[in-house]
Amino acid sequence: MMALNPRHAWLRQLAALTIVLMVWEAAGRGHLLNPLFAPSPSQIGAALVDLFGSGRIWPHLNATFTEALAGLLIGIVVGIVLGVLAALVPLIAELIEPVMTLLNAIPRVILAPVFVIWMGIGIASKVALAFILVAVLMFFTVYSGIRQVDRKLVERIVTLGGGRWELVRHVYLPAVASSVLGSLKVAVGFAFTGACVGEFVAASRGLGYLLSFAQSTYNTALMFALILLILVVVLVIFGIAGRLEKHLLRWN
Repeated sequence: MMALNPRHAWLRQLAALTIVLMVWEAAGRGHLLNPLFAPSPSQIGAALVDLFGSGRIWPHLNATFTEALAGLLIGIVVGIVLGVLAALVPLIAELIEPVMTLLNAIPRVILAPVFVIWMGIGIASKVALAFILVAVLMFFTVYSGIRQVDRKLVERIVTLGGGRWELVRHVYLPAVASSVLGSLKVAVGFAFTGACVGEFVAASRGLGYLLSFAQSTYNTALMFALILLILVVVLVIFGIAGRLEKHLLRWN
């Protein structure tokens, strides 16, 4: 069997996607698909052109980006700090770990209506949901990573006179850096999930709000267009996160 050149994988993927889109478009034009349930690629493209051409997409993009990125940044910082503290201070671990375990066990998106009741339909409730999703992920990434650090290495640092700060700076943080950066892509997806779900529940703007509007008006082409837009945005951020990971982990 002929071996496939991995360098040309993207070309094969692009060709397969093109074929799928062509078949999909032909099925739509041949009235084999009901546009109410499965609009053709050209109809989805027309919906995207209308969104950007009219300019009405920008306030919604701005709202979702602001909510997702704010929740992402706050969640990363709080999750890392709590993970470090819980791993180093047993009393804090006793208090925080059960709460984080409980939050991790339940579908955290069900908290969206609660946050809306507490904080209203503005940006705060969406940031809070994105924050919870990211913070729990980062907490367990750091907490588990530090607890798995080789104890002999810790003992050597302590023997040489190193204190807790030296352990955090020279042992624990470098040990979990790759895990944290590896979880960054998942955290990005969680942040946008939180923002969009919060907007879907109750909002006056945002991509989730537009999705809710498209659903209520049975505008399937708009729904597919918005899903595609969210997918492209997240993939772009994935690419940026991947490059950042490679740059920051060159020492590894």
